Amino acid sequence: MRRLGSGCGLILLVLLLTLLARPQAQALQGFPGAHDPSTIVKEGNKYWIFTTGRGIYNMYSTDLVNWTPSPRAVFVNNAYPSWINTKVPNFQGDFWAPECVFMNGKYYLYYSCSTFGSKVSAIGLATNVTLDPTSPNYRWEDQGEVVSSNASSSANAIDPAIFQDTNGDVWLTYGSFFGGLRSLQLNATTGKPLNSTSYALANGDVEAAFLTKQGSFYYLFINRGSCCNGINSTYHIRVGRASSPTGPFLDQNGTSLNSNGGTLVLGSAGRFIGPGHAGIFTEGGVNYFSHHYYDGEENGAPKLGLARLTWNAAGWPVVSRDWVAAGRYEIKNQNSNLIWDAWGCTGAAGQMIAQGTPAGLDCQRWDFTALGNGEYKITNALGGLAANVAGCSAAAGAKLQLAAYTGATCQRFRIDRANDGTLVLASANGNRVVEVPNAATTAGQQLGLWDYNGCPCQRWSLTAVSGTLATAKRQLPGVAVYPVPASRTGFTVELSASSGTGTTQVSVADVAGRRLYQGSFGSQQQVLQVAVALPAGLYVVQVERGGHVSTQKITVQ
Repeated sequence: MRRLGSGCGLILLVLLLTLLARPQAQALQGFPGAHDPSTIVKEGNKYWIFTTGRGIYNMYSTDLVNWTPSPRAVFVNNAYPSWINTKVPNFQGDFWAPECVFMNGKYYLYYSCSTFGSKVSAIGLATNVTLDPTSPNYRWEDQGEVVSSNASSSANAIDPAIFQDTNGDVWLTYGSFFGGLRSLQLNATTGKPLNSTSYALANGDVEAAFLTKQGSFYYLFINRGSCCNGINSTYHIRVGRASSPTGPFLDQNGTSLNSNGGTLVLGSAGRFIGPGHAGIFTEGGVNYFSHHYYDGEENGAPKLGLARLTWNAAGWPVVSRDWVAAGRYEIKNQNSNLIWDAWGCTGAAGQMIAQGTPAGLDCQRWDFTALGNGEYKITNALGGLAANVAGCSAAAGAKLQLAAYTGATCQRFRIDRANDGTLVLASANGNRVVEVPNAATTAGQQLGLWDYNGCPCQRWSLTAVSGTLATAKRQLPGVAVYPVPASRTGFTVELSASSGTGTTQVSVADVAGRRLYQGSFGSQQQVLQVAVALPAGLYVVQVERGGHVSTQKITVQ
């Protein structure tokens, strides 16, 4: 982070406290206030991140969606090691940009100590056998200085990041715009420098180095621009690569990071202002790209961001906040195993969106259109109307229904990927998530919004629909089915003039997709008597004429 002094640190503290006290606008849930997040590290079923803050602030998650503050800082009551004051006079306990890695059966926590606008800095190390504050073995043991700097040093000793190579070598990268970025090889056991040899990696307005390896190349992520100014921050993340962890690192144009180079990876977009301090956590073949950003919808409050990292054919990283590829899907609930269903299957405005039994119907298929920055428009394949929160409400219990798309926030959904691969869909109007109310497992339960609690009823998975289904027939207008509810001996289908003419095919299926009736009616018939014996229950009626189709649900009592 790097440039926070006592005044900037106070601003950051106020922003974080504000964040804890108000509803969140970002998709991640809980209390994701963070600046300079460490790389995610996992212990047991918990994921941990350490961030800039008094005594070293930290937080955890069990699903990579909901984040909870740790009950204690690393250094409690500002009782930090006394050696720091010798190296960094006027230090007041505001630690910057920590990094945590697991080596040799314990956790190594690197932290930086400095004051605003000064090169008088130090990086220290503390170790612990567990990250769980409730464990009787939980105790941070300080191991003292790793590297320090003074006014005449070639580089500023802040912003530590640790890279463990595939051959067992361990590297520390650090530095700032005061002298650029440097690397040192560490003793893989002590976590301290192996020798005094350092390597210059990048120059200019650089901070927040992060080194990783992909294939045969080493990749150095860096920040350029200025941080810590809320919505006025110009931070952005760039990258270069090399065949050695010591460089030289070149961008896609062949320009060295030591010549102000760097290929842009992630910049400001929408409400995501000034992204910074990259980290990569990989689990189950998925790469989570951690970083902080300043939320333009929350007065620039610093927050944790988790984006998706992939590698293109040329071997360069691609970072996106979009977890879902555009396309047509069925959306299944993880609790009930039922799917999103435009209930009634008419595709009409105001139709409630409920959960239904999969039956291969167009009203159960949904088109996802990426709007950028992790937001999506979700429209029904039958009629093309959008998923919409009734009354554009952000309240708990607000229900989902179909409506014409206008771009309103209540028609945009932010999607995050949980650690098990399921998705959480949050309304962009507020931050409540889509759930099946009361964890119901019965068909017909209308979907609504609620505060996130990790219930499987708030988790969804997508199944892509085949290309042939993506070319659904056009909607047949002017179709009425009555009486409501229908009789056990049949019902009537009435076609209006807008339905056109031609032979009409009528079929009836149960909600499991089993066809129970199929009949053909003459081209001039407008009132069709469907005689079919049906027990009490829910059925799907499909009416086709002139290449157009109407699908509706009926209830038989």
